[in-house]
Amino acid sequence: MTKLVEQAFAKVSELPEQEQNEIASLILEEIAYEEKWQKSFTNSKTQLEMLAEEALQEYKQGKIRSFPS
Repeated sequence: MTKLVEQAFAKVSELPEQEQNEIASLILEEIAYEEKWQKSFTNSKTQLEMLAEEALQEYKQGKIRSFPS
């Protein structure tokens, strides 16, 4: 556990039980959201690679062009 997490938990432990539960719920929701996003991204990686390859081929064929900076 990092020092920052330890500091955060120490501060949270000083709060009333209801507030501790609310913060714990927020943390758990964030972790669940991150895990879901990561799983979704991992599952779509092949599709993203195919789309990137298709875009690169279209660029090489002159079908698309880059925007000026």
